Amino acid sequence: MFSAVNTIWVLIGAALVFFMQAGFSLCEAGFTRAKNAGNILMKNLMDFCIGTPCFWLVGFGIMFGAGGALFGEFDPMIMGDYSHILPSGVPLWAFAIFQTVFCATSATIVSGAMAERTKFSAYCLYSAAISLFIYPVSGHWIWGGGWLAEFGFHDFAGSTAVHMVGGLCAWIGAKILGPRIGKYDKNGKPRAILGHNITFAALGVFILWFCWFGFNGASTVGMDSDELLEKAGLIFFNTNLAAAIACCTTLIVTWIRYKKPDVSMTYNAALAGLVGITAGCDAVSPLGAAVMGLIFGVVIVFAVEFFDKVAKVDDPLGAVSVHFVCGALGTILTGLFATGKYTETGLFYGGGAHFLGIQALGVVSVIAYVTAVITVIFLLIKHTIGLRASAEEEITGLDISEHGLITAYAGFAKEPDVITDTEDENTVYVSGDTPVAEAIPVKKVPSFEEGTAPKFTKVEIVCKEARFEALKNAMVKLGITGMTVSHVMGCGTQKGKPEYYRGVPVETTLLPKIQVEIVISKVPVRSVIETAKKVLYTGHIGDGKIFVYDVENVVKVRTGEEGYDALQDVE
Repeated sequence: MFSAVNTIWVLIGAALVFFMQAGFSLCEAGFTRAKNAGNILMKNLMDFCIGTPCFWLVGFGIMFGAGGALFGEFDPMIMGDYSHILPSGVPLWAFAIFQTVFCATSATIVSGAMAERTKFSAYCLYSAAISLFIYPVSGHWIWGGGWLAEFGFHDFAGSTAVHMVGGLCAWIGAKILGPRIGKYDKNGKPRAILGHNITFAALGVFILWFCWFGFNGASTVGMDSDELLEKAGLIFFNTNLAAAIACCTTLIVTWIRYKKPDVSMTYNAALAGLVGITAGCDAVSPLGAAVMGLIFGVVIVFAVEFFDKVAKVDDPLGAVSVHFVCGALGTILTGLFATGKYTETGLFYGGGAHFLGIQALGVVSVIAYVTAVITVIFLLIKHTIGLRASAEEEITGLDISEHGLITAYAGFAKEPDVITDTEDENTVYVSGDTPVAEAIPVKKVPSFEEGTAPKFTKVEIVCKEARFEALKNAMVKLGITGMTVSHVMGCGTQKGKPEYYRGVPVETTLLPKIQVEIVISKVPVRSVIETAKKVLYTGHIGDGKIFVYDVENVVKVRTGEEGYDALQDVE
C-alpha cells in the first residue's frame, strides 16, 4: 500500500533538488566572466539532461540493485525488483526521480571548478561518466546497502555521497586541466580574476539555500509518523542554523584578514555550512549544528586560500573548498557531535571513537575510489579528444568558440533600414522617423574666415565612478551643456587602491572608471580644469586625470553647422 503523504513529500523534495540546478547556474555564471556565461548555462543544463538517461539506463541499478557489498547490479531502464530498498509507502518511480536529481547535483559541482577553459565535448563525456558509475558505485556503498552501510557509516543526505564526490572530481579535474590564462604570474603568485555579476551569484546562493530544505528535509523520504515529523523539523532547523552561523563566522574572519568583509567568500560560507551539515543534519543537536557551522565558516576561508595560493588549483567558484573539504569535514564531525538518537553516539556525547572511526573510514574509502577512477577518465579524455580549450578560444571566451554565441546578453538588435538595388552612390540616407520637411528649421549662420575662427578645446576627465554626479553638476553650473560619458577600465602608474577578492590581491591593471569628454570654446579651459580638480580631489590614489587636446573643427550632423555654432544648443 502506497502512502500519499510520503510519496508527495518525496516528489516535492525531488522538485526542490531539481531547482538547485538554477541556483548552481546563477552561482557559476555570476562568479565567472561574461564571455563564458552561455557556456556555463549549457553545462548546467546538460549535467541534468545527460545525467538523467545515464542514471536511468545504468546508474540506478548499480547504486540500488541487490548485488553485493561493492556493486549493485546492471539493470538497464530500472526493470528489476527494488522492494528491499524502497522507503515505506513510496513507489519505485517516485524514489527513482528523487535519486536522479541527487545524481545530477553531484555532476554539476564539477563545472564550477573547471569553468572558463574546458572543452564542452570533454565536459559532456566526464559528466556522463560521473552519472554512469562513479557516483552510483560509492552511492551503493553508502545508501544502497553496501559495505559502508553495513558498517554503520552515516551520511544522511549526501555530504560525502553527493558533495564530496563532486568536489573531489572537481579538484582532480581542475588540477589536470591547469589554471586559466593569467591566473598566476611567472613567480606563481595568484591573480584575482573577477566574476562579472555578483547579483547572479547571490541569487544563486539564496536559491540553493531554499532548495536545501528539500535536499536534506525530504531525505527522510516520509512524513507519516510522529518520529519522522520531529526529525524533519530538526533537519530543517539544523540546516538553516549551520549555514547562518557559517556566514557570520566567515564575515568576521574575512573582516579581520582582509580589513573588509568579503562578499563572495561570505556567500561561499553559506554553501559550506549547508554542505557540511548535510551528513549529520538528523543526528546532531542545534548546538552541535551551530558549532559545526562555526567550524565550516573558518575552514572555508583558509581552504580557498590554500587551493589558490599553495596547491595552485584554479577554482573560480571555490567548489573544491565548499564541496570536497566541507563535505568530508561535515561527515567526520558527525562522528563527534552525533547525539545518539538516530545514529551511533558521537565521541563528544560519550560514544567513544568507534563511530568517528567509521565516519573517517568511509570518507577515506570514497576518496580512494573516486580519485582512481576519475583520474583515469580525465587522462583518457585529455589524450584523446582533449580536455582543455585552446588558448585562443579561452581568451575569446567559450561562448563564441564553443557555441557560436556572441554574447549571453545580446538583447534585441534594431534591424537596419532596407536598401534597394536602385539606390546609387549619391543617395542620402536619413536615420530616424521625422521627415526632412518636418524637421526643426535650420538657422543659417555665416562661416568664420580662415584664421579668425575661435579655438576649440577638448577636455577629457577620467575619474572615480562615485564622483561622477558631483562632476556633472559642477560642469553644468559652469555653462557646459554637452558631454560624452563612458564606462572605461584602466589604471595609472600608482596602480590604485589595493583590493582583495577571496583573499587574493586584485590586479589593478584595469580598474573601473568614468571618462567624461567635453568640447568647449566659450567656457575658459582653466575654469573647467580647476573646477574638476576641486570636485574630484580626495587626497587618495585614483582621484583621476585630466587631459587637454586641441580640436580642429566641430560639425553638428542635424543642421550641418560647423565650428562655434555647432557647439550651441540653440535650435
